[in-house]
Amino acid sequence: MVHAQFDPAARQALAVTAVDAKIRKDLSWQQIADAAGLSVAFVTAAVLGQHPLPPAAASAVAALLDLDADAARLLQTIPTRGSIDGAAPTDPTIYRFHEMLQVYGTTLKALVHEQFGDGIISAINFKLDVKKVSDPEGGERAVITLDGKYLPTRPF
Repeated sequence: MVHAQFDPAARQALAVTAVDAKIRKDLSWQQIADAAGLSVAFVTAAVLGQHPLPPAAASAVAALLDLDADAARLLQTIPTRGSIDGAAPTDPTIYRFHEMLQVYGTTLKALVHEQFGDGIISAINFKLDVKKVSDPEGGERAVITLDGKYLPTRPF
């Protein structure tokens, strides 16, 4: 049976424990995702408390991280999503995403509506990918792909 978790602190505490185990065992997020059999973005978000894992994936992650059966069960619960409170985030990496949306949010909205019409991009039917590529001018660049299903607004 599917269960919802209404205590964000429970999933946050599990995330702290899981990340500690990841560090202690010197694992990458990709190795954890490989054990789960799901994408690295989804599994990372799930371990950090933003998604439930299917039972087999939760058991595999728990086993890899030496977590107990209660943790495996908790990984399967539907969390209370959202990891940023109402204030602007203070972590520099997260803040930069916040800043990008502050600067380009209206542009993204205008372009999406012009191309698709009135509606939203789903964060439920969604894929995320992060790649490191070489910058022709030197250094490296981050290529972040947000791929969500378009859901039109329907009059009723």
